[in-house]
Amino acid sequence: MARPILSLMLALAAGAAGIPAATALAAPSPAITAALASPDRPAADKARDEARKAAEVVEFAQIKPGDKVADLFPGAGYFTRIFAKVVGPSGVVYGATGANGKENDPLATNPAFPNIKVNIQKWDEFGPPQKLDVVFNSQFYHDLFNPQFDPPTGGPEALAKVNKAIFNSLKPGGLYVIIDHAGRPGTGYTEMNTLHRIEESVVKDELKQAGFVLDGESDALHNPADPRDKNVFDPSIRGKTDQFMLRFRKPK
Repeated sequence: MARPILSLMLALAAGAAGIPAATALAAPSPAITAALASPDRPAADKARDEARKAAEVVEFAQIKPGDKVADLFPGAGYFTRIFAKVVGPSGVVYGATGANGKENDPLATNPAFPNIKVNIQKWDEFGPPQKLDVVFNSQFYHDLFNPQFDPPTGGPEALAKVNKAIFNSLKPGGLYVIIDHAGRPGTGYTEMNTLHRIEESVVKDELKQAGFVLDGESDALHNPADPRDKNVFDPSIRGKTDQFMLRFRKPK
């Protein structure tokens, strides 16, 4: 959760300036607590909950029963399965795999998670069949600058199209939550391939240009001991990187 003294200072400054401060997270909702405890979740997933701050992350994302959620590039589905249990039978979770996804993705064939669907579209054409309450992007935003992940050219121009597609996929008031490995000041997105990091200010600028409003930020995944000069897969830092967590809102 947010550091107490810093959070107070940020809150006072934010109140004066009308901008969000680092968010002090509330206790997880009953729906989140029940989702994390679900016997349908793999034991290997549960073993990662503390390190990944699962309760804090899902609470920050404001996912609730009945929501329509997209989990971008879900990998093995760690958060996808949690979201599916939180939104329940009246909600749906799209595992958005990009144009290179597989139709028979096991996320969508597990009978314990019948409300998970696979969404296969080019990122710059993203748009599930129904408007979304939340789009969630964990540790993948930096990759969207890379041409191999569907934008034809990569870089800010292509990513602007992706961000606009995500903006259009959301309901008015919907949320786009981004977690990523923090880059050093001045590096921008230049280390997306070498270190798999991105500078936080770049994300804020890109989303503002797409029409989003910064709604909240949290340092729950912050690690000041990370020098931010190593590849995130380096054994000395893997699983302990400094990460930022931002929540953007589509204006109503």
